[in-house]
Amino acid sequence: MAGDRIRVRYPADVSELTPPAARTEVVVDLLGMLAYGQLVAFDRMAADAKLAPDLPRRAVLSEMAGSEIANYRRIADRLVALGVDPEAATAPFRIALAEYHDQTEPNDWLEALTKVYVGDSIADDFVREVAQFLGSPDRELVMEVLHDTRYAEFAAAEIRTALAADPAVANRLSMWARRLVGEAITQAQRVAASRPGFVLLFASRDGDLAGVAGMLRRLTTAHTERMAEVGLNN
Repeated sequence: MAGDRIRVRYPADVSELTPPAARTEVVVDLLGMLAYGQLVAFDRMAADAKLAPDLPRRAVLSEMAGSEIANYRRIADRLVALGVDPEAATAPFRIALAEYHDQTEPNDWLEALTKVYVGDSIADDFVREVAQFLGSPDRELVMEVLHDTRYAEFAAAEIRTALAADPAVANRLSMWARRLVGEAITQAQRVAASRPGFVLLFASRDGDLAGVAGMLRRLTTAHTERMAEVGLNN
């Protein structure tokens, strides 16, 4: 009937995409985005470590930066194994990621930690969503290079301690977190518009875009819970 919705089955796994070149393109896009994200995060964390109030805290953030560069190398090596130049694979994502970090440069230690806790966690949640559609060995690689949970736990503990000492800090950090999320969404929309393969992956397996909406709900729910866990307002 004319009013019926046309239903097209979207792939349950990226391996079902055809032709083979399309499968490779989606994998390369994700790895390229992730690789450049790791590289920029290394630069950012190394700089933010200088905001730490003491040497032990500075060492933790510096260690986090070291993990980022190590993960970048693993992803870059995988891209080379796929016959792709890492520089070319990262090119489509450089402007969006650079602008996100330029617009969210922290002014102090607590803002730097909130960026780790909120910004990096949202990015990791998104990557986990995408990774479920990948085949081996890319799925395993992507999951392995996500941020170590101990770093999020460290940031959360620092934020809770700061709020316990001065509850008024909650308002400032809550506003900062909202800014982080808003900027992340803006740049994510920019990437999605230029790399439609990502949107295709989230299309529901019945053939509509409910999968995209579901993914956004899950990201929002996780973010809300994460904010509440440290005493920040969503």
